Amino acid sequence: MKKTIILHSMPKFLSLLLFLALGYTQAQTPEKLNSSEIYQEIKKLNFLGSVLYVGAHPDDENTRLISYFENKKKARVAYLSLTRGDGGQNLIGPELREKLGLIRTQELLAARKIDGGEQIFTRANDFGYSKTPEETLQIWDKDKVLSDVVLAIRKFKPDVIINRFDHRSPGSTHGHHTSSAMLSLRAFELAAKPTAYPEQLKYTSVFQPKRVFFNTSYWFYGSREAFEKADKSEMLSFDVGVYFPELGLSNSEIAAISRSQHQSQGFGSTGTRGQVNEYLELIRGDMPERDVFEGIDTSWSRLEGGKEIGEILGRVESDFDFLNPSQSLPQLMKAYKLIRELKNEHWREVKSQHIKEIIVACSGLFLEAVATRPSATGGEQVPLELEAINRSSFPIQLTSVELSPNNSQVQVNKTLDNNQPWTEELLLRLPDNIKNTSPYWLRDMSTNGMYKVSSPELIGKPETPLQTLANFNVDFDGTEIAIERPIIHKFNDAVFGETYRPFMIIPKASVSFEKDVEIFEKSESRSISVIVTAGKDSLKGSLRLEAGKNWKILPAETSFKINQKGGTAIRTFEIIPPDEQDQSLIKPIAKVEGEEYSDELIQIDYKHIPLQNLVMPAKLKAVRIKIQKKGEYIGYIEGAGDVVPQSLAQIGYRVEYLEPEEISSESLKKFDAVVTGIRAYNVAEDLKYQQNDLLDYVRNGGNLIVQYNTSRGLIVDNPAPYPLEISRDRVTDEKAPVSFLAKEHPVLNKPNKITEKDFSNWVQERGLYFPNRWSEEFVPILSMNDKGEEPTQGSLLVAKYGKGYFIYTGLSFFRQFPEGVPGAYRLFANMVSIGKNE
Repeated sequence: MKKTIILHSMPKFLSLLLFLALGYTQAQTPEKLNSSEIYQEIKKLNFLGSVLYVGAHPDDENTRLISYFENKKKARVAYLSLTRGDGGQNLIGPELREKLGLIRTQELLAARKIDGGEQIFTRANDFGYSKTPEETLQIWDKDKVLSDVVLAIRKFKPDVIINRFDHRSPGSTHGHHTSSAMLSLRAFELAAKPTAYPEQLKYTSVFQPKRVFFNTSYWFYGSREAFEKADKSEMLSFDVGVYFPELGLSNSEIAAISRSQHQSQGFGSTGTRGQVNEYLELIRGDMPERDVFEGIDTSWSRLEGGKEIGEILGRVESDFDFLNPSQSLPQLMKAYKLIRELKNEHWREVKSQHIKEIIVACSGLFLEAVATRPSATGGEQVPLELEAINRSSFPIQLTSVELSPNNSQVQVNKTLDNNQPWTEELLLRLPDNIKNTSPYWLRDMSTNGMYKVSSPELIGKPETPLQTLANFNVDFDGTEIAIERPIIHKFNDAVFGETYRPFMIIPKASVSFEKDVEIFEKSESRSISVIVTAGKDSLKGSLRLEAGKNWKILPAETSFKINQKGGTAIRTFEIIPPDEQDQSLIKPIAKVEGEEYSDELIQIDYKHIPLQNLVMPAKLKAVRIKIQKKGEYIGYIEGAGDVVPQSLAQIGYRVEYLEPEEISSESLKKFDAVVTGIRAYNVAEDLKYQQNDLLDYVRNGGNLIVQYNTSRGLIVDNPAPYPLEISRDRVTDEKAPVSFLAKEHPVLNKPNKITEKDFSNWVQERGLYFPNRWSEEFVPILSMNDKGEEPTQGSLLVAKYGKGYFIYTGLSFFRQFPEGVPGAYRLFANMVSIGKNE
């Protein structure tokens, strides 16, 4: 089926066994442990050792190693990702930058639910590829990121740190990678010093890990042969391909499922079975003979007052009844009370929370607080449905339920008899000033290299702590335990059945534009629609737009009225651009009951992660571009996801999406140009069957524009009609000087005269994966390079082929178009227009 764009944009653990059974994850579904899983948790409860794995991005982590330490060694493991991956690409949708970082954050959390680890971050912003740690640490605030790594060590208190990357290889890999290892080592030295970041000691304490390793492999040596010859006297090697009969899976299979959560990066993995060796090179500390925890007491005896706890829990483990887990409850209650008396605050809190959930699981206790609505605004009363059921013969009484954020309490004093549910319906009034549900690190304006986090207690947390909670105060045969549960929304889906979603706090009014960028190719006025969405019933008010001084907006103000929550009102404004090239941010302001609202409510919904709410300032970037073009009809073959087609439609092109199976020499004749999306030759598998038709189209006078692909995973030997080799060459400095190699070439002159000014205000990078070798038929158009490097000339290559033109470009148009960069539009228009004057 064809999709055509004309001047408008496209509409914007579960236990492991359950995950496998469903084939997808409803990430909000409460975890319900079976006997085998409870037993594994008891074994983990009896291990007091921890590992911190350190990398730079989501998907850098070694899920085999995380799963091995969690599920085989029973250690507590966390992955510290310095960034949230905002600067990457997105293979599943159009979201980039902050929205992509939000998706990748949730993908990491989904991965940790599979492999069992925890997740930590710093405030570092992934600004894109960096070639050196010097550049990385200059753009990041080095001292703040270092302080965050120190904080992670002090709060998590790992016995062992494992770095994903080598600190000794600056310039040989991504600068973020090397920086993560360098900062990890420096933090290892500082975490135990009270003089280092003393402000942190208000809410944590100093700590000294025992060892630091580098998780090396043949990849870091260039080949398996080179690695086999390497000195391994300072390396530990062990098999992580172990099999877990209680799960019916090998560790490598679990790791593959975990890694496959990184769907936005295309990291679907196939599990393997059999021996797999991992190697850890000692970087700091003393060298153990066999085990990373050698010389570290990982039993309860490491704590004052812990020996008795260990003896009790040892009996719980040895006497565990798989058919009746509640038999363990009397001993677990004894252990719980002793854990609460421990002097070591860190292990007291960690193990208290852990044993509480084991107690809940052993009793078959189900506790839930469900909001009957998916969302609410400040000041609203929300109907709640509470449920509690004890599915054991152990004496349990529900004494009360405390609701946050208003700290109201419901007295219950109900004995929970075996398999007899207790339910209650009530109203929760939300405070007027409750914050909207949105990522905490996006609440304040960030810089290119750092996120601003106003509350120190939030630093490092993977997501915003929930505001709406239900604390069930439960009496287990005389021992009072408070069990926290989030207030969630639940409904029945006709296809998937019981479906859980987060309960969201939303603005009373939100405003949005249909597009993020509006391109004015002429000085003619254009109608712009603004959408007002009601977060409550009976919403009425006024709406106006603010813009730069050279832009005119009519009318000055308009009114709206929306009867029902979730309803919308669309109001149209006339935007009159200036005659000369210019740009302005246009801000919508809705005024309701004396309050002004100018935020957009964005929802990101993918099956593999929970529904995400993002509340951000609404804005439209209006850009007046002086641009000319030849031709009007473009065929677009989708790749890994971008908004290039919508952007081309904005400057007057008619864009039709092409499915590979629809491509033929005959069907392509109508197009003035055919454009392939980014990485189309990596992800559009069926495209290889139509390659001859595409080249025939060029030979007969067509214009084929191929955007960047990676050499790894090409579906054809060569996407071009002449020899061309794609490399990893890239220019990461978006301000890098650009030289014109073929000054008289039509692509630089017709119909738009391209000058140095057209390469101003580019974002994140110039381009990536440039070819480094090509045949003489290609004309290199541009030369550019990062500081200190040799010039690259493969960013834009044009070749005459038969009667038409083949263009290959690694320039990052997919990043420039959403930001409204004028020069990118003008250059691309020339690429589409080439040959039209002949």
